[in-house]
Amino acid sequence: MAGLLLSGLWLLASPAAPAPAEPTIEVIAIDSTAKGRPFPHFWEQMIGSGRAPLALRESYRNNLRTVMSATAINYLRFHEIFSDDLGVYDEDRRGAPIYNFQAVDQIYDGLLAMGVRPFVELGFMPKKLAARLDLHPFWDKPIVAPPKDYGKWDELIGEFARHLIARYGIDEVASWYFEVWNEPNFDFWTGRPLQETYFELYDHTARALKNVSPRLRVGGPATAATAWVGALIAHAVKAGVPIDFVSTHVYGDEEPRNVIGRDEAIPRYRLVCPAVRKARAEIEASARPDLPLFFTEFNATSDPEGKLLDSLFMGPWLAQMIRDCDGFAEMMSYWTFSDDFDERGVIPRPFNGGFGLIGIDGIPKPSFEAFRLLHGLGIERLDNAAENILITRRDDGTLVIAAWNLVAPKTSGEPIEAQFRLAGLKLGVRARITRLDESHGDTARLYAQMGSPVYPTRAQTDALQGAARLAAAETMEIAAGEFRL
Repeated sequence: MAGLLLSGLWLLASPAAPAPAEPTIEVIAIDSTAKGRPFPHFWEQMIGSGRAPLALRESYRNNLRTVMSATAINYLRFHEIFSDDLGVYDEDRRGAPIYNFQAVDQIYDGLLAMGVRPFVELGFMPKKLAARLDLHPFWDKPIVAPPKDYGKWDELIGEFARHLIARYGIDEVASWYFEVWNEPNFDFWTGRPLQETYFELYDHTARALKNVSPRLRVGGPATAATAWVGALIAHAVKAGVPIDFVSTHVYGDEEPRNVIGRDEAIPRYRLVCPAVRKARAEIEASARPDLPLFFTEFNATSDPEGKLLDSLFMGPWLAQMIRDCDGFAEMMSYWTFSDDFDERGVIPRPFNGGFGLIGIDGIPKPSFEAFRLLHGLGIERLDNAAENILITRRDDGTLVIAAWNLVAPKTSGEPIEAQFRLAGLKLGVRARITRLDESHGDTARLYAQMGSPVYPTRAQTDALQGAARLAAAETMEIAAGEFRL
């Protein structure tokens, strides 16, 4: 083998309790020659980003470039491609549709120039096409009503798809995904009854896309809390409606009863993967067990108040999620890559609990550094029973190990001492160790030490950006195939 790299995920979720006199020692036995299994990086192929008009901002694009430089993002998803802010749909005095894709082109041209493809969420409803002016409570008040005329909705979908193909070519657009609406089982859809009227929207949209080209890929239901997965598949099969993938969402602070259908003592920060397994099971039990599963939104919480998403907790949380969800979803889209995000209004200050990996002024959060480290994992996974370890192998034979200490929010945990015993190593192999912890990459901690300024000075911003850069890897000798952290 080429060597061994311990890729620095010794991740502390919260301030550690004082070290006990006899710390817990965890022995990790690894056969470096063991056969691995494929380990696709399902967590970093797609990412979310608020609403479409934000993609015209320079800060948004700069932050996307930063995230793409540290990950393997291939697809980007956002709301409101049919936003009235973009001027896509209008009607003349006689009610005839008027289409304008100028702003859409600027958005998609910019994404494609950076090497990322759209994962197109089809919504929300243009004002002139809405049956009612049902406004969602988001800051920009998108319209979430059904169309007043499904014939005109079908025309819009068809014109949109034909325009994309004319501009980018069918081979390119056929590599995108088209998702029908967003969370129709929640307050993003005001058709009644919810499921029946959403299925009507889905049927029209899927058929309109496929009428343009059968190569276009369409799916849904894009529901909150993993709802309607089996129901949509059953409906599509019965009605003969196209479906190419299943998409849904989950957040770690939801109630187990609402996500997996039963009360269960699952810590909220460990709820994501049970939801993923539930959705996969529904697909496998359906008439279309071949359908890929995409979680087009996920995160530890949807609540900004506790500022959990700014904290060091997100590093070990992400690592644990990857370990536990591996093998159950083809893509999972972290919500979101940037705090260029205004669902609740303009973010008032840095580290305000926003969803982004990158905060205001381009300041990376610990979650971004965790994504950067996790990107370094290999393409094969070696089985190991330890709950807080991922052992992987790169294509050149290098082992990459992620290790973490996951502690529940608002609690303190004890340090873990891990002793790695590696069989099958050549002589002279060393470990390179990178850390994300209280002293490495915790920008939220430094921001608090600065007094949490509402408007950091340039010097403070420079200091925060510098703190986000993890220290150079330590090098450790592996004596007789063993080393300890």
